[in-house]
Amino acid sequence: MADRPLTLMAVHAHPDDEATSTGGVLARYAAEGVRTVLVTCTDGACGDGPGGVKPGEDGHDPAAVAALRRKELEVSCRVLGVDHLEMLGYADSGMMGWPANHAPGSFWSTPVADGAARLADLMLRYRPDVVVTYDENGFYGHPDHIQANRITTAALALTPDLAPKVYWTTAPRSMMRRFGEVMREFGADWEAPEPDGQDPELPPFGLPDEEITTWVDTTVFGGRKYDALLAHSSQSENIFFLRMGRERFTELMGVETFVRVRDTTGAALPERDLFAGLR
Repeated sequence: MADRPLTLMAVHAHPDDEATSTGGVLARYAAEGVRTVLVTCTDGACGDGPGGVKPGEDGHDPAAVAALRRKELEVSCRVLGVDHLEMLGYADSGMMGWPANHAPGSFWSTPVADGAARLADLMLRYRPDVVVTYDENGFYGHPDHIQANRITTAALALTPDLAPKVYWTTAPRSMMRRFGEVMREFGADWEAPEPDGQDPELPPFGLPDEEITTWVDTTVFGGRKYDALLAHSSQSENIFFLRMGRERFTELMGVETFVRVRDTTGAALPERDLFAGLR
């Protein structure tokens, strides 16, 4: 390890995913001298077009949306200090049940072995010490997030000599009610979740606090995370976060949480550092 820097690889589905769930750790570890590698699996073409126009509506040009989101992603990477951006270039599959799920070239319809082989090549090139992606449900059931988990798991199986620590992004159920309160404060339509923090109208997401293994304080980098999300402001789902302003955003989003699913260091849990046991 002396001949190379510690390396964090984050595997995400779409442009802007890197900012919402891992913007803080990408910025923090880049500032600490860790080499940061972002792998974005799709082109984001099923995102919003100008004026918030949705896929299938008049004025939605998937190619133009993908080009814009690529530019936004590059800005976000500069803000967060990401050293290397790798785009696999699969077509955005849209939400579960959309026709785009099965369109030619969509990420969801791509054989896992194909995506895993490409990701394994990147792992062998960068030799990450820590790999971060989504859980098996893609955090909230998005097909591209689920597929990112699948190809990451398969790529790790193809590269057994690397043995990085592996984490899945998550959110503590304890913050779901607070999140809903802040959303309503800023005018979003969000019903209070059930007592355990789970909204019955949504796919399961988040975990009870006691099941979260790793809590990383990224408060100092809240402004960078906010600015990275601001770079993706073409996407209407981000507008709520931006409406808060940096201070409230950092208050709500200043700790990023993970579940450690593979470890060879023996680092004690709970952790406060993805690189615990590695330095």
